[in-house]
Amino acid sequence: MSTDRATTLAGVKVLDLSRILAGPSSAQLLGDLGADVVKVEKPSEGDDTRKWGPPYVLGRSGEETEESAYYLSANRNKRSIAVDITSASGQELVHSLIAKADVLIENYKVGGLSRYGLAYEQLRTRYPRLVYCSVTGFGQTGPYASRPGYDFLIQGMGGIMSLTGEPQGEPMKVGVGIADIMTGMYAAVGILAALRHRDRTGEGQHIDISLLDTQISWLANAGTNYLTDGALPIRLGNGHPNIVPYQVFPTEDAPMILAVGNDSQFRRFCEVAGVAHLSSDERYATNPMRVRHRMDLCALVESALQKKTRAHWLRELDAAGVPCGPVNNLEDVFSDPHVKARGAELHMPCEWAAEGEVRLLANPLRMSATPPSYQRPPPRLNEHEAEVLTDWLGNRATN
Repeated sequence: MSTDRATTLAGVKVLDLSRILAGPSSAQLLGDLGADVVKVEKPSEGDDTRKWGPPYVLGRSGEETEESAYYLSANRNKRSIAVDITSASGQELVHSLIAKADVLIENYKVGGLSRYGLAYEQLRTRYPRLVYCSVTGFGQTGPYASRPGYDFLIQGMGGIMSLTGEPQGEPMKVGVGIADIMTGMYAAVGILAALRHRDRTGEGQHIDISLLDTQISWLANAGTNYLTDGALPIRLGNGHPNIVPYQVFPTEDAPMILAVGNDSQFRRFCEVAGVAHLSSDERYATNPMRVRHRMDLCALVESALQKKTRAHWLRELDAAGVPCGPVNNLEDVFSDPHVKARGAELHMPCEWAAEGEVRLLANPLRMSATPPSYQRPPPRLNEHEAEVLTDWLGNRATN
């Protein structure tokens, strides 16, 4: 664990009033970069995801705790304090914390915090330097603004499900809450930009970020393809709409990914696979032609690859500079020597966990001067009430 390096956001105080995944993942990223993140939770209940299991973390005596693996995924480098914001005393306490905060992150329904005097318009004059980030399903404006937003719904409404799945199968969501995660990443970028602006001008601002806006933005080339020619894309399974061959193929014993990105790679693939004649065939010699003749070419590639094992092809194609790889399950991923060397799995000391630690996914940023630091495991509910009140408010009595 990195505990002694200066971090980029040291001195930045973040008040995290969000729950589930998008907001908390954004706050966790800021915490990884050195911000002091205080997670404000409902008394007795806490973040909804604490109960989103199994699996749950085992405690010191071997019993299941109330902390799920899902909750662990987005809540390290935070301190937890339980506050009833529906009460006058709770609202007063939150105001005291806001007065010390640089950033507030919330994901209540549009207008939900106004009843407690905590909406941006109610705070902007009193706290002009505050960067206030609202994470919602559909944004602060528009006909859907009042609707609750969930990742699955957003993947459907935002178009990504129409692109995902087998051609004759049903539309398919991505296997993780990718709309939530990407929204959290964009929120963190927006917060960093707003802090930069605030430091130059003294002016805070409101960040309105929604799952739907974000999900549409990362339709990327598929979205731009549609905007360019107006043609609705079809689901291609593991195929690529603009590059061929670029998909999963069976081999003699196991599936593999072939990711041919240009014509020279295709020629090298054909030589290794014993089908050199295909690279000189006018139907397949260039990528635009390969896209047009996708079905015929992929059948020929599949036939060639099924003659030998995946290990053979990975070895020979890699040596020839042809991008390829296995389709790993998670056991394969975390046992991979490269993944181990890069430190993708993080072991954080944790006093309340059975093994004295929790296993988490590491931050992928590699920064030479100010790398991410891992100071705190995900907190128990209200674990840091006295500590936060002392650090932020100077020994103020608990609420």
